[in-house]
Amino acid sequence: QVQLQESGPGLVKPSQTLSLTCTVSGGSITTNYYYWSWIRQPPGKGLEWIGYITYSGSTYYSPSLKSRTSISRDTSKNCFTLQLSSVTPEDTAVYYCAREGYSGTDRWGQGTQVTVSS
Repeated sequence: QVQLQESGPGLVKPSQTLSLTCTVSGGSITTNYYYWSWIRQPPGKGLEWIGYITYSGSTYYSPSLKSRTSISRDTSKNCFTLQLSSVTPEDTAVYYCAREGYSGTDRWGQGTQVTVSS
């Protein structure tokens, strides 16, 4: 059973870089043909897809966040990381990592609250 777990600081100051890690267990992030996503949900709003990194290491980002987003991976630790730079209070959200397969999003992490505040 593949499981995902987000980790990282819950509080980030404005203008700093938010960094979260998703550790995957029960399966490899290099397994064909899965994509590994970051998704967020601001308070009172719907889900917003941030971007993904594929099984081969390619990345794709939401156009609205592309200039501030970087997703990378560490295959030796079977994890992938989100970095979002120049954060503002509007980046406050619950952040999720997830696995995308042929049938859609089939695994989710439990989510982690990130608050941007001075």
